[in-house]
Amino acid sequence: MKLLSAIHRWAGGFMGLLLALLGLTGAILLWEGEWIMLPGSGDRVVEDIARLALITERAATQGDLIRITFASEEIGLHQLVYADGSGAYVRQDGRVVERWTSQWERPELWLFDLHHRLFAGEIGEMVTGIAGVAGLLFVVSGAILWWRSGRVFKPRLLPARFAPGPIVSHHRDLGLLATPLLLVSVLSGVLMLFDPVRAVLLGTEERPTQILQGSKVRSSAQALTMAKSRFPEADLRRISLPGRTGDPIVVRMRQPFEWTPHGRSQISVGADGNVTVSDAAAANRAASLAEKAYPLHSAKVGGLAWKLAMTASGIALTILGSLAMWSFWARRAHKRARR
Repeated sequence: MKLLSAIHRWAGGFMGLLLALLGLTGAILLWEGEWIMLPGSGDRVVEDIARLALITERAATQGDLIRITFASEEIGLHQLVYADGSGAYVRQDGRVVERWTSQWERPELWLFDLHHRLFAGEIGEMVTGIAGVAGLLFVVSGAILWWRSGRVFKPRLLPARFAPGPIVSHHRDLGLLATPLLLVSVLSGVLMLFDPVRAVLLGTEERPTQILQGSKVRSSAQALTMAKSRFPEADLRRISLPGRTGDPIVVRMRQPFEWTPHGRSQISVGADGNVTVSDAAAANRAASLAEKAYPLHSAKVGGLAWKLAMTASGIALTILGSLAMWSFWARRAHKRARR
């Protein structure tokens, strides 16, 4: 137990601040639908394929358009993203309400990049994933250490005094109280980032596809129309346009049973006009379980109650990580001063 305690303390001393950063940014991002207060952000969603096709075609003439994420119940605006990092929010009637030339002009964009990639691309994403694995180990080892120590449980949001001793006691109790929520939020994040971990825990994902030859779909408007005819009960969620010659047009849709906000059902229109259809209803159990990691992590399901629960998890991780690191190094500095 002494070895486990030492590993827990030392690892927390080095990883605590990173985990606190992930917890804080995650808690803020959970509520982006509420704090993006642009004109039209609260508009009711009206799915008009002709209007969506017109907006897509018009936006494509204004730059190298990568994708459009269509308005949803969370944010009633279409989000345009261009290859050079610029973008725009567009109302459902086609009026542009906000433009940006880089992610630094929109807080929700750079906050997501910070939370997901630490502003460091694939390397940052890997570091975030490693931090998530460390977070899982912290949660499990912390619960073991608390139960084996047999300490009195005194839950409180903040320590009684900002000194290493009270902070350590507070850390144990708050960590135990937050353990169930932290397990869900951290594990779901790790499942999203690491395919091998997902395969080990959930199994091999299979999403059968169907190729419709001779469809000869040529434009984004035709792709949207075919997607809606193929999945009439689904919501159109996103269209991705070819970034290079030969790349397909991809339309993502969300069927009523899907948890993921952008859906996993899609049609892909190749350069030859043939269409590949992927129906989330045909996915195997592993793929269906994997699809639920992101909506659980980002509280896109469960209503207000689950959003508050995930917010509490993020705040708890912020407090636990930051105070753990501070108390670890403060205690070591105090010992050096006494010597």
